[in-house]
Amino acid sequence: MKIGFIGCGSMASGMIRGILSSGMAGRGDLTASARTEESRRRIVSELGIACASNEEISASSDFLVLAVKPQVYEEVISDIRSVIKDSAVIISIAPGKTLEWLGSRLGSGRKIVRVMPNTTSLVGEGMSGVSPNEHVSGEELDKVLNLFGCFGRAMTVPEHLLNAVTAVSGSSPAYVFMFIEAMADGGVAMGMSRAQALQFAAQAVLGSAKMVLESGMHPGQLKDMVCSPGGTTIEAVRVLEEKGFRSSVIEAEMACYDKAGNM
Repeated sequence: MKIGFIGCGSMASGMIRGILSSGMAGRGDLTASARTEESRRRIVSELGIACASNEEISASSDFLVLAVKPQVYEEVISDIRSVIKDSAVIISIAPGKTLEWLGSRLGSGRKIVRVMPNTTSLVGEGMSGVSPNEHVSGEELDKVLNLFGCFGRAMTVPEHLLNAVTAVSGSSPAYVFMFIEAMADGGVAMGMSRAQALQFAAQAVLGSAKMVLESGMHPGQLKDMVCSPGGTTIEAVRVLEEKGFRSSVIEAEMACYDKAGNM
């Protein structure tokens, strides 16, 4: 199975590392392109895979990942659509480019999958929403899910929910980073060193997320387990509610959702 990447920025690089680490494909099965000579040297030296032109990659790949910025999709697709293998599964990771839009540019009958990954894929803990068009077989979809499962978790969602996926997981690492930074700021205000406060805050978030994923319990139940009657935690929760913590998160996600729908 040959996997090609058109573009090899941080997201594509993280994906490639995850695929190689999982053993799903070897270095000889992966190829990537880049615009600059410096980036091409990095692909070879850091990732250990071959570098080729967009056209060469498109002509040889069974799974072709379009990992360039959304604003250059039109130009890149125009250059490669005539050489893409008829049997290839084309994977887009760009927000705002619908299956209909991609199909109109790539040609009728093309096998296209939209995927919305997130930046935590870079550390093997990504979350990806996957939406195929009608030409993708069940076996091909399973391979795409396995591919994105190499660096986290992947789940099929209907295309109309991909903008919601963008808001809930695609963009949300930024919200979580802000939360961790704010918790660390509080620690510093109480006398902790910055480095120590960041360690405590980040580990608390990591452990909390793991409890949600592995316990099968509702987050509200887990919260209640920490809140002793008249204790410190329920007092902190009271203040968060008073300051509109939940509402601000929901409103931020809705703004992100609206923006994704208008790109």
